[in-house]
Formats: sequence, C-alpha cells, structure tokens
Amino acid sequence: MAKLAVLPSFISSVAIDLLNCILPISTRNGFIYAMKTAKIILKELVFFARHGLLEEEAKLGQRFHLDVVVELDPSLDLATDSPESTVNYVELFETIKKIFTEQRFNMIEAAADAIAVGILERFAKLVSVTVEVKKPSVPVDCVCDYFAAEVTRCR
Repeated sequence: MAKLAVLPSFISSVAIDLLNCILPISTRNGFIYAMKTAKIILKELVFFARHGLLEEEAKLGQRFHLDVVVELDPSLDLATDSPESTVNYVELFETIKKIFTEQRFNMIEAAADAIAVGILERFAKLVSVTVEVKKPSVPVDCVCDYFAAEVTRCR
C-alpha cells in the first residue's frame, strides 16, 4: 500500500527518500501517492569465496549468502510481457557471480558496494539496487547465523 502524508495545499510536488533514493512524487488532494515500483529479487545466492581481512579467511574461504534486490525504472511497460521491458535474470546473476567470485575483498561492505555499482553500470533499466552479503563463519567468539553488510545504490 502506498505511504500517504498530508501536505499543505500550496505544495504541488515533493521528493521523498525511500531506501536512500530520491523519488519524485506528484500530489493530489493534499496526499502523496507513491509511484508504481517493480523489483526483481535474487534471494540466498550462495558462492564460495576467500573474502575477509584475516589471512586464514583468505586461505580457507567459505560460503557466503547474498540477497540482491533491483528496482526497475517505473517508466518500463511491464504489461507488454516482453524481455525488453525488464532485465535478464541470467545476466543479472552472472554479473553478481563474476564480481563476487573473481576478485578478493577484505570487507563484505566493499563486496556489496562493488556488486551494486557493477549492476547499475551494466543495466540501464534499473533505478536502484540493494545488495546484502551474509558471512556465516565470522572470526568472532559468538553463536550467530551470520554477520552481514547491506548496501543500496541509486541512479
């Protein structure tokens, strides 16, 4: 459901911050109506890599879990039901895999950022991308599912 906010009658348009992206919103009858959005979600991608600051992490490596959410340009006509109105899921996956597995990162924040930037550079039909990198085996004396870093980038 769209988020609504009452505006003074003299305001005819406004920009609000959603997921760190500035989205223009036109007003009508003193309310903000959120524009249509379409997202593609790649959930729980698993890659073996040797990322980490410690020498042991580089030697042993581990499986990382990634979630990637991309938001399509709202001007795309999804009703055409054609490949031209979206991005290719396989190409999106291959871009993520290439960036994450073909270079080594000390920090998972840097890995997430590189993926987000790489996706935006390659796919012009996207307006934003959020990448979460989960590291299940952390060099910390704790019991947990994982530590994670999440990065959102917008055009």
